[in-house]
Amino acid sequence: MADAKAKKTLTIEQIGSPIRRPYDQRQTLIGLGLNKMHRRRVVADNPAIRGMIDKVPHLVRIVEENGQPVAPAKKR
Repeated sequence: MADAKAKKTLTIEQIGSPIRRPYDQRQTLIGLGLNKMHRRRVVADNPAIRGMIDKVPHLVRIVEENGQPVAPAKKR
């Protein structure tokens, strides 16, 4: 029964520095558990976390969703 209700997770990595960024963006990184470049954290996949990631997409990237690698975003 526990397998049927497995929690969805995201692995996120910090790819940008918070230096010279607004205070709220720095605090968002701290809220995600990131504080140094190239650090990775596994976090729960819920609307609050997705909103935090959407606030700083230039500073973080999603590496895995539920253990499955995510294709890198295309550069413009």
